Amino acid sequence: MKIHRPHLLLKLTVLIIIGLFFTACVPREKIVYFQGDLESIEQLAEQYSATIQPDDLLTITVFGRNVEATRIFNQESNTGGAQTYLVDEEGNVEFPVLGKIKLAGLTRNEAIQYMKGMLSRDIIDPGVSITITNYRITILGEVGRPGTYHLQNEKVTLLEALGMAGDLTINGLRENILVVREENGKQNFYRVNLTTEEIFNSPVYYLAQNDVVYVEPNQNKINSARDSSIFRNVSFAISVASFLITIITLLTR
Repeated sequence: MKIHRPHLLLKLTVLIIIGLFFTACVPREKIVYFQGDLESIEQLAEQYSATIQPDDLLTITVFGRNVEATRIFNQESNTGGAQTYLVDEEGNVEFPVLGKIKLAGLTRNEAIQYMKGMLSRDIIDPGVSITITNYRITILGEVGRPGTYHLQNEKVTLLEALGMAGDLTINGLRENILVVREENGKQNFYRVNLTTEEIFNSPVYYLAQNDVVYVEPNQNKINSARDSSIFRNVSFAISVASFLITIITLLTR
């Protein structure tokens, strides 16, 4: 039986055209941030203080009028720097003289006031400074510089974090930013739309330690990746078809 090469090539061409038709991308670029009436927002952000969590590393410094009275509370680490205290799984730190103190669940300001009350038994008008030294966030997806960022300032907004990561790429989906936050041992998921003013009222406007921010690709990027894969597959299919046609031609001569 003789196979007609033009007829076979025509069928293959039609199949390729149909495949490309169904994978045609539909543009969905929405780039402008904060669309809406920003003047109508009564308050952009409430007063924020980070909440202490298990596995946090804290630097705690005690001070007062009598320096000698505070010395016993301010131990140095083996390297000569300030001593850090790990918040254990139960939310406690082991602190000199005071012993085991439960700080997890308190904001930094609440923890300071709580420790001042405990120290007032030994120090006149005590002062306390608490810093979370392992404060970090992770930013993934369609941003300029994805990665994990160690922060000195615990009061960091989602916008500042995206700025540190080089802002969203042109392919980042601005309407559906995902923030993953661990709260009370459970992973909670929050969605934020950067194109509206709702971001300023979001519970994740200020990021907490260990938050993960993910910027998913928009449809253009998804289609582009899919088209690239399809073109590779089509190219392979054409090569196979060409090889088969050559074999059939040789066998039917």
